[in-house]
Amino acid sequence: MSSPASPSRTAAQASEKSVLIDVRNHIGHLVLNRPAGLNALDLQMVRTLKLQLQAWAEDDDVYAVVLRGAGDKAFCAGGDIRALYDSYTGGHDLHLRFFEEEYALDLAIHDYRKPIMALMDRLVLGGGLGLVHSADLRVVTERSSLGMPEVAIGYFPDVGASYFLPRLPGELGLYLGITGARIGAADALYCGLADWHMPSQSLGRLDHMLDHLKWKSTPLKDLQAVMARLGSQRLPDPPLQRLRPAIDHFFALPDIASIIEQLQQVSVADSRQWALDTARVMQGRSPLAMAVTLELLRRGRQLSLQECFALELSLDRQWFEHGDLIEGVRALIIDKDKQPRWQPATVQALKDEDVRRFFTESES
Repeated sequence: MSSPASPSRTAAQASEKSVLIDVRNHIGHLVLNRPAGLNALDLQMVRTLKLQLQAWAEDDDVYAVVLRGAGDKAFCAGGDIRALYDSYTGGHDLHLRFFEEEYALDLAIHDYRKPIMALMDRLVLGGGLGLVHSADLRVVTERSSLGMPEVAIGYFPDVGASYFLPRLPGELGLYLGITGARIGAADALYCGLADWHMPSQSLGRLDHMLDHLKWKSTPLKDLQAVMARLGSQRLPDPPLQRLRPAIDHFFALPDIASIIEQLQQVSVADSRQWALDTARVMQGRSPLAMAVTLELLRRGRQLSLQECFALELSLDRQWFEHGDLIEGVRALIIDKDKQPRWQPATVQALKDEDVRRFFTESES
């Protein structure tokens, strides 16, 4: 544990490689710096970010924070799943500590007293989206691709997703969480997962403007004025807007089996192919992960952000032992045979108690 007297120095020393730290023109810059690993978060990065944000919160010379990813592939592709797999299979507890500290970081960003700008260029997946969903200015580009893909590896959307996904318009959040679908900039703005769009070629100009910004009003208003010169808050023809009536219908159905069955029966021409493709994707996902996700997101609609994180942490503590994550990581990341043996194997074999058991701890 670092000395409270020198958190900034300690953070900088601890993060020479995985997080780059700089202060320019009263703006603290944090760069996730694991480009070869798509800037996936590990425990050291989480701790460094938390420590540095705490230091800047108390530093009157820092007015705002900008968060971005290094390299040309991702802002952040989520948590370092391989490290969590190795922790569990090796009999360690890093996987449990990681979730506790990652959620604490995300909650700290939600409550942060200074504005945070997140430059969400390229891939923003899972824990990357959780990191920035509470940022004040969430900026996407034409290269951005956002998603919560956890179900693809037999897991459920976490990092506060049980709070922010069900609060998207209609059933869009349930659709994104249950299928793991990715969306681009127009959809991110439409459904509320981003605030601003700007061309990626303007990112250099943004840095120049930030470095020479003459602070006049509140820091947040000054940053918004910069973005108003460079970007927009809407893009034309978001695909989710056209699909919204179908999504709202299917993903309000009572269970996963009903959703898949009705998707397969769509005959309306303009949504038939989307419906069949969605059903096909869902049939390859973990039945248990999809069903728990459906229950989690519907419960999250009625919970505070803190309650959502607590519920997700409760599920995490059970999931490595009783969920499909370990098998999903084995099949898709370790052995790469792409033949996960989900338990149960089909949606039809899934029982209500298979889902219910994960939520009994949080209810007691």
